[in-house]
Formats: sequence, structure tokens, C-alpha cells
Amino acid sequence: MIHQSPQPGDIGLTSIVGLVGWGIRVGQWLNGDGFGVYEHAFLVLDNGQLIEAQPGGAQIVGLDVYAGRHVEYVSPELTEAERLLICLRGREMVGVDYSFLDYAAIAAHHFRLPIPGLRRYIAATGHEICSALCDEVYRRAGVHLFADSRWPGYVVPADLAALLGREAQR
Repeated sequence: MIHQSPQPGDIGLTSIVGLVGWGIRVGQWLNGDGFGVYEHAFLVLDNGQLIEAQPGGAQIVGLDVYAGRHVEYVSPELTEAERLLICLRGREMVGVDYSFLDYAAIAAHHFRLPIPGLRRYIAATGHEICSALCDEVYRRAGVHLFADSRWPGYVVPADLAALLGREAQR
């Protein structure tokens, strides 16, 4: 479901300009998702805040950092209790490391490269890309976004964008 204004528990999807955005677009293309519109995802918290994966670790900032930028807000149908739990679980992720290598690992999995320990590496929650962080927070709150038996952590922003207008699985 697409929201016009952000609600606690929503996932925000936006683009990133510059070299980093280009790198993420290439990573998503290597993953078979094509060149999508969105290269970044974050989770809306309560009190006008959000949590997002950043190179220095996941951090909470004000939602106003995206003022004036195009952002799509998406979530499945959520109860107020689920939204509050998502916010609580999101706050627990502060400091989780970011890993650009996750894009390479996700692409390796997409191409079925037989790399020992790949599944364990992608699933490790000690490091997350932005979209995997959102998915992990939802999972910890008991809301499963994907019902396709994907590996934990195998989520890029284009995957979350594909959820627009669709319901998550419980």
C-alpha cells in the first residue's frame, strides 16, 4: 500500500544521486532487477524520525532529511500494534554496520555462484544494506514481507519497490 504521508512503520523508497546511487543501480542490475527508480530504503519511526543503513552504521535521523525529495512510502496493511513494534525493533538496529559487499554477495547468489558460506554471509545481521535492514526489522516484528523462500538478507531496494500495492505475508 502506498501512503501519501509517512506513518510509523512505513518503508521509504527514494533515489540516490551521484556515484553511490550509480553503484547501487549497477548492483541491482547485476541482481537481475534492472535499473530501478529506487536505490535507497529507510524505515519510518515514530516522533518524526527514521532509521537507515549508512556506511558508518545504521542511524536514527529526522524524517526531514528527505524533505523536498521524492519518496514513496509503502507498507503492508499493519495494525497500530505492529507499527509500534516495528518502530521498537527498528530502534534496536542502531549501529548495525553497512556492507557494500552485500551487493556483490547478492549478485553472486543471483548468478548461482558456488561460493562456500555465501548464504550465511548474506543472512548475517551484523551488517545490512538499507533494504535488508528494513526487511530484518519487519521480520523481527513478526511481519514477513516476502513469501518466496528467499534467503534472509537477500533484499534490494527494487524488491521493496515491487511490493508497492501488494500485501506482505504474515
